[in-house]
Amino acid sequence: MLKVGLLGAGRIACVHATAISSHSGSRLVAVSDINMAAAEKIATQYGAEARDTAAILGDPSIDAVLIATSTDTHSDLIEKATAAGKAVLCEKPVDLSLARAQACQKAVSSTGRPVMVGFNRRFDPSFSALKRATDAGEIGKAELLSITSFDPAPPPVAYIKVSGGLFRDMMIHDFDMANFIMGTPPVTVTAVGSSIVDSDIGSAGDVDTAVVTLTYADGRIAVIKNSRRAVYGYDQRLELLGSKGLLQAQNMLESTVVKSTTEGVIGAKPTYFFLERYMPAYAAEWAAFVEAVGGSKPLPVTLEDGVAALAMAEAATLSVKMGAPVSLRSVLG
Repeated sequence: MLKVGLLGAGRIACVHATAISSHSGSRLVAVSDINMAAAEKIATQYGAEARDTAAILGDPSIDAVLIATSTDTHSDLIEKATAAGKAVLCEKPVDLSLARAQACQKAVSSTGRPVMVGFNRRFDPSFSALKRATDAGEIGKAELLSITSFDPAPPPVAYIKVSGGLFRDMMIHDFDMANFIMGTPPVTVTAVGSSIVDSDIGSAGDVDTAVVTLTYADGRIAVIKNSRRAVYGYDQRLELLGSKGLLQAQNMLESTVVKSTTEGVIGAKPTYFFLERYMPAYAAEWAAFVEAVGGSKPLPVTLEDGVAALAMAEAATLSVKMGAPVSLRSVLG
């Protein structure tokens, strides 16, 4: 039985608490947060204890921690947890600073402890099925990947100011998905972005609408489209064109009922947001972590994957500022 400490007690921590407690091979034993009342609420719900972070990290009976705190704490907590001998699953991104994330990667390598980064979309049933079909050669050689990721509404500007920007906060999932599907990071990153959804986002120094083109050493191309606003719901689609065909992963809909009359054809909207869309993926992600820590399977998403996606976000941010493509190698140093 994997004994787990949960660091953080916000919205995403609640999702993870459910996944931990629902798995037969893990047990949530402690929860920490700067808001102790929030930690106590989750702890009470799942039969755990509310403790401070230092107490969780210092408890030798706790095998693993799930880090769901604010991004600026991730690297420090990863280092402290692995130094304490614990396995780690950390929410994305590893850090807001690529240099800090790389330093964290170096520090963790000496501990030998497993660190998995929370790119939950890899575990979405439709996306993982598309990946399996790609690897099986069902459409020949992958040539052109298109990723659509639109949020239903922008977050508060107060969040935007501390998020690290659209590329590090939102599109980083899509950077990782591109690496997952294509099997390797790109050579160059070309980004364009603007603030057309909310002028306050632009005033905060961020963009809310962006398109990124990734080019690969063998000539393949991936295109990522992000928007902070899609009034019809949470738009999450993949399309992969190969030499022998096309693979598509469509939206999850609120209902599969379609009404067809002389007036037209009407169907349901996509599910509203990530909690509705990706709950099965969070459960599958945790199950994969438990298996990897137990030694039955390799770690499916590594700290290296987290650094790679962050480097692509850094390159995209620079590309928007420069108005030119950016070599990923130049960003990684």
